[in-house]
Amino acid sequence: MSAAFGALRQVDAGLLNVGYAEAGPAAGPAVILLHGWPYDIHSFADVTPLLAAAGYRVIVPFIRGYGTTRFLSGDTVRNGQQAAVAADVIALMDALGIEKAVLAGFDWGARSADVVAALWPDRCTALVSVSGYLIGSQAANEAPLPPQAELSWWYQFYFATERGRAGYDKYRRDFSKLIWQLASPKWKFDDATFARSAAAFDNPDHVAIVIHNYRWRLGLAAGESQYDDLERRLAALPAIAVPAITLEGDANGAPHLDASAYAGKFPGKYEHRVIKGGIGHNLPQEAPQAFAQAVIDVAGF
Repeated sequence: MSAAFGALRQVDAGLLNVGYAEAGPAAGPAVILLHGWPYDIHSFADVTPLLAAAGYRVIVPFIRGYGTTRFLSGDTVRNGQQAAVAADVIALMDALGIEKAVLAGFDWGARSADVVAALWPDRCTALVSVSGYLIGSQAANEAPLPPQAELSWWYQFYFATERGRAGYDKYRRDFSKLIWQLASPKWKFDDATFARSAAAFDNPDHVAIVIHNYRWRLGLAAGESQYDDLERRLAALPAIAVPAITLEGDANGAPHLDASAYAGKFPGKYEHRVIKGGIGHNLPQEAPQAFAQAVIDVAGF
């Protein structure tokens, strides 16, 4: 049970048994809401009823390594690379009989939504992506950034070490709360709000997925060969032609590009919105009305 969502559901989908919340009419147009790190489905606790009331079938899954989502096999590589995490979305859609959906997310969830929109546009009705175009490649990540930009990625370098893995495992709640504070410096969340999401980090695969994700980005951990073709396509930084709205909070403390840097990646019907009022990185939880409105608007493009 989740106080915000009621009874959660489970479904076998691809490599995973996925835990997810569902709301709204079963026959409504589908919207899949994708969370990032270190957050969980409760980032969408206030967005979900708004979309359900508007007639959408809303699906909010725990991504691999979070909450009640589990690998079906103990032998599966605990892989956090972008193609693998995005392929989970397609597997979930197949398992739930969803042919097409509006995909909306932030942080890792926005990256997965971007990947699906780029590689499987026939499955994506429209896209809402916080911080815009987040598809990357190991080759692109080899290029050093200016020192101030590198500083904002401090945790990525920490995670590159075994000390970092052990530290994140031991202090995962303290660590995650620090990221929340740094990424959303003006968001005054209370302890109960944090604790509700932090429970998802107790997943037995959480640390392995997080560490692999960041090590893979830097080329310090290998991906899996079944994703090589997808990663080659993503390394070309493909355009996203489906209707799209990108969002940015006016107080996002996490690393992010200016919208002008990625606007050209959205050649279709496209709009960028800056959400004001001290809104940080966890935009759907900090500004649920604006996030829900973006989903409703992009679905009408």
